[in-house]
Amino acid sequence: MGFCYVFLILLNSAFSQITYGSVIKLMHEKTKVRLHSHDVPYGSGSGQQSVTGFPNVDDSNSYWIVRPIPESGAKQGDTIKSGTEVRLQHMRTRRWLHSHLHASPISGNLEVSCFGSDGESDTGDHWRLEIEGSGKTWRQDQRVRLRHVDTGGYLHSHDKKYTRIAGGQQEVCGVRDKKPDNIWLAAEGVYLPVAEGKSSSS
Repeated sequence: MGFCYVFLILLNSAFSQITYGSVIKLMHEKTKVRLHSHDVPYGSGSGQQSVTGFPNVDDSNSYWIVRPIPESGAKQGDTIKSGTEVRLQHMRTRRWLHSHLHASPISGNLEVSCFGSDGESDTGDHWRLEIEGSGKTWRQDQRVRLRHVDTGGYLHSHDKKYTRIAGGQQEVCGVRDKKPDNIWLAAEGVYLPVAEGKSSSS
């Protein structure tokens, strides 16, 4: 993954904190697909790397590394509070979960893509974490929304499926309305331990 981790693997634990440096899959609550990307470009819109909802649990292209935004000063192992801006880096291709004003291919909402590299990232990669309920820091059992900072669009999926670029996979897009199917949950992954002195109540 580019640098050495001290791993603490906590699978299927309702109490696992998501910290910076954790490698996770995000599950769309309504349809149960995992947020997914692969080195296949969109055939329309930006032409950037496509992002989809993948139905199978065991695909390595559904892993994302949780990163801080560059100016935050946050470090690996820090917990993440509701309202914080974060970035999600696709583990296999090293590109960032991204959005902009291009239309998504199926529904015509905001396109969500992967863009950039380890050394190339901009504000189009920034997403604001919104935790549902009373939780203050991101945990594995919490329902969350991710709102794109530049466009205001919520990370979204639905049951509309591709037939070409990713046959059988669902469209992932951004929508400006807060809807019941904007909800995501941290699922499988490698959850880094909370950095010493950084533990906080949820």
